[in-house]
Amino acid sequence: MAHFERIRDVISGPFSPEIINQRTGAGWQMVSIEWRRELPDREGPTEGAFGEDIPYGLRISDDCQRLEVHPEENRALMQMMELLGQDFSYSSMVSDLNEKGFRMRDGRPWNRVAVFNMMPRLIEVGPRLFSSEEWKRLQQGLSRVKG
Repeated sequence: MAHFERIRDVISGPFSPEIINQRTGAGWQMVSIEWRRELPDREGPTEGAFGEDIPYGLRISDDCQRLEVHPEENRALMQMMELLGQDFSYSSMVSDLNEKGFRMRDGRPWNRVAVFNMMPRLIEVGPRLFSSEEWKRLQQGLSRVKG
């Protein structure tokens, strides 16, 4: 099976056919060209311009190169995980989240269906949450309250 390497050239100045000649001479094959333009004020991004949602608890970094933890959403995930561990019902989890001021990404209060739909995300982030310092502090605080 053939293995391929990919690179991305970021063009910061006027385009030069010399770039294509250099790459093809080194054995590279062009597989795409990406274009961008600044939208005029009267135009907005098209609906659904991005094919995938960013997972809850993450956001695009300031340099737009990666995803990073979204602090407020991460606290909501941490709270959901804690309540789930205490065997709270979905209704109780919803009440707790909303009373503590947590909101869904669109700004609306949490509801049972939304909390239920977060379960796969909690499974995904569980290992990261359980190893975090914030989780350890939370658990220590709870053990003092229970003891």
